[in-house]
Amino acid sequence: MIQPWKKHGEKVDYDCGFFRVLKQESSSPLTGKRHPFYVLSTRPWTNVVALTPEGQVVMVSQFRHGSQEVGLEIPGGAVDPKDASPLEAAKRELKEETGHEADEWMALGDIHPNPAILDNVCHLFLALGARKVSGLKLDEAEEVEVSLHPLKEVREKVRAGVVRHALVVAAFHLFDLYAERNPGKLP
Repeated sequence: MIQPWKKHGEKVDYDCGFFRVLKQESSSPLTGKRHPFYVLSTRPWTNVVALTPEGQVVMVSQFRHGSQEVGLEIPGGAVDPKDASPLEAAKRELKEETGHEADEWMALGDIHPNPAILDNVCHLFLALGARKVSGLKLDEAEEVEVSLHPLKEVREKVRAGVVRHALVVAAFHLFDLYAERNPGKLP
């Protein structure tokens, strides 16, 4: 059976404010041999599957510097120190990025975005009754286009590889599991 590795030390190799690169030294429980590992340490994230009363999914398009592509995604972002909880961060991100608020919120689950190199968790939420209440409130380096899509169309975009952001694909998988357990609850 796989056992956890023993961590012998850790130091900050680089700190850019939003994330830190940690150099860790850990030993194998099988061989006892020590190895270096690098971990990106950052805040928890949130993502929101927001549905309007008509069953439209609130989505955002934005340029992503890692992939050098414009991606179709769901709203979300980092849990800020001022946020009282991941849910409060999700509500804030939905309103900032889309101008929408929602009547009912449910947790879909928590996932590790990439446990090989990231130490954070992404909290996924479902927001029902999403409605536009204001304009966008974006950060200076954020450029977002908001669009509404029928749920069936979003599923087709995931299958076709149009929606490729791993956290968004995972959110829709957990959404589908929620929908199976709660028939008749969704618009």
